[in-house]
Amino acid sequence: MNIQILDSWLKEHIETGAKPPDISKCLSLSSVSVERMEKTDSDYLYDIEITTNRADLMSIAGIARELSAVLPQYGFKARLIEESLRRHVKFENKSDLLEIKMDESLVNRVTAVVMEVKANNSPDFIKNRLEKSDIRSLNNLIDITNYIMREVGHPAHVFDLDRLNTKKLIIRASRSGETITTLDEKTHVLKGGDIVAEDERGRIVDLLGIMGLKNSVVTDKTSKILLFLDNNNPQLIRKTSLALGIRSEAAILNEKGVDPELITPTILKGIELYEKYANGKVVGNILDIYPNKPEIKKITARKKRISDVIGVDIDEKTLTSILENLSFEVENAKDIIRVTVPSFRVNDVRIEEDIIEEVARVYGYHKIPVLLPPIKQKKASNLQKNKFYWENRVKDAFKYWGFNEVYTYSMISENLFEGPIDTAVKILNPLSEEHVFMRRTLIPSLLEVVRNNYSDNLMLFEIANVYLKKKGDLPEEVQHLAGVIKKNSNRIFFEAKGIIEQLFNDLGIESYAFKNRSEGGAGADVFIKNRQVGDIEFLEEGLVNFELHFENLISFATMKKVYKPIPEYPPVIEDIRVEAKKEVPYEKIVFVMSSQSNLVSNVELFDEYENKMTFRITYQDRTKSLSNEDVTPIREKIISALKTKLKAKVG
Repeated sequence: MNIQILDSWLKEHIETGAKPPDISKCLSLSSVSVERMEKTDSDYLYDIEITTNRADLMSIAGIARELSAVLPQYGFKARLIEESLRRHVKFENKSDLLEIKMDESLVNRVTAVVMEVKANNSPDFIKNRLEKSDIRSLNNLIDITNYIMREVGHPAHVFDLDRLNTKKLIIRASRSGETITTLDEKTHVLKGGDIVAEDERGRIVDLLGIMGLKNSVVTDKTSKILLFLDNNNPQLIRKTSLALGIRSEAAILNEKGVDPELITPTILKGIELYEKYANGKVVGNILDIYPNKPEIKKITARKKRISDVIGVDIDEKTLTSILENLSFEVENAKDIIRVTVPSFRVNDVRIEEDIIEEVARVYGYHKIPVLLPPIKQKKASNLQKNKFYWENRVKDAFKYWGFNEVYTYSMISENLFEGPIDTAVKILNPLSEEHVFMRRTLIPSLLEVVRNNYSDNLMLFEIANVYLKKKGDLPEEVQHLAGVIKKNSNRIFFEAKGIIEQLFNDLGIESYAFKNRSEGGAGADVFIKNRQVGDIEFLEEGLVNFELHFENLISFATMKKVYKPIPEYPPVIEDIRVEAKKEVPYEKIVFVMSSQSNLVSNVELFDEYENKMTFRITYQDRTKSLSNEDVTPIREKIISALKTKLKAKVG
């Protein structure tokens, strides 16, 4: 919301030595944002942006009140000018001239007064102030309602009493299908639930809080008016305004919850202006029906809490001055203050933190020292124990190795459950027959993804929880890492095995082994330091899967790195051909060869044909160059160990 006001109009409500640039700067630093300030003739115009929770600032009086609190924080004196409005007119809940009946759930307050007037042009100062405020001047009868809305802050409406031609108004909710024609000559069909007023003949004469209707609008011939102010249910006002597309300033204000207490100074100001500029004369008393008064709120705020949150010790005098200038009533106690919230702030000041915010913004956020909060206990960051670090690291590794990550349902059908069904965690209220049980393994879900993707080349992985049944308790959630490789290759098992080896290498795990599956079938169980952490399963030609207990896996992971200098002396490399029985695993052959001397720095499979394997052995000493005499006894020891321990032939 934006409001445009002239400096001269503002200065009628506040006495201060601050110049317009000072006012603009101080407001922007501590309250509302002055978007633009420009000189116009001998005056200045402020274009001010108002936040939606501060409907109380959509007026000259509201801005003046805000300035009275803000300016002293910047060294400027500021005093609100209290306007003495006539008080001899009686406010009564009945009138001989007009009867109003209403649904109290729709309306908070209705106030009205009958006046004899003379329609004419508005004085130049009213025209100028309205037009600078982006409000079109029409005639003195209508202009005064807009003027008092802008000055005091509550929307007002004026009826031509002769055209209204009724002594009774009934305020009710509209019925679906009823039609109205607003004063801008647009016809609207009501959807029902809108706040309307009808006369004693059942004719709708007003769309309350939004816009007047054509059948009761004032004209240049109007001689008797009904000055009418209504405060209504803000939710209903917004609903009607949006449904009908009528975004008048009255509707925008009323939907924010304007303070009904503002009706009194608004109508008194209106009476005064009609008497001065429309030869106005009040007929009868002021009819005032006020069923729903705003609840007065009291908030207790701790002084230490205020200073702790703001970060600055604010003395009691400054604290009290800020709040009282904002129209809060303050009672000081030893460690606390009790604050009574003014009626125009009950919608947005409700808790202790709201009081702290009021003090902080008026004091000035820019005056709060820019300091980092003190660190009482400095803790070193240790990624070694950070589960999410390892999870992200593993995901990145699989990504760079050509895998795609998938996310599958934790809930599966009986067909996909692997294992005895009585070990399954069953869902009491499953969404469908496809989501009845919590899975014990990730593999069936991954294989389902493979079946639904018609491709001969897939590499998928997932890190997710599996669920193990616990008697009389919630299931145990265990994080697993699983993957599936599908491709046309007769070495796919070794590719999966190589992926796991590379994963262990990336995680700093060295003591691992692959053994024949304990459950039988093609594949291998995976061990780290004699603890089984998972397995690899060969399903069919071109399809293999693996699954690892992720939490066990990362318990062996390490970030420690051992760096060795590049050897100064050259290696000696030679090949040995070994023919061993099929049941002798490759790892065992490598272990036997490597363990014969610490000068054997590396053993790798170089070639393979049937059951004959060629291994490339690297000998290296970091202190000298090796000669043939140094290597020969090691070679003979290797050959002897292969023959005696593995019954292998060496050729």
